[in-house]
Amino acid sequence: MELYRRLEVIGQAKDDEFVFPITQADLGDCLGLSAVHVNRVLQELRREGFVEVQRGRFRILERAKLEAFGSFEDGYLHLKPTS
Repeated sequence: MELYRRLEVIGQAKDDEFVFPITQADLGDCLGLSAVHVNRVLQELRREGFVEVQRGRFRILERAKLEAFGSFEDGYLHLKPTS
């Protein structure tokens, strides 16, 4: 959700979809996780009906449920302009 929100702000994501062309191994390296763990987590997110992933395109199916599942709140990102 954090990645989606960041991409949305810069116009690179909309309608709960974004392109993220990265391999599971590379994603694991970035996050300090094994590719096996990344694969299992993505499988769980798919199984729960939260996301679809096809060839580097992510589609969020149940935004509110995914945010609740990950205890995600975007306030810390400071994405809203201040006056």
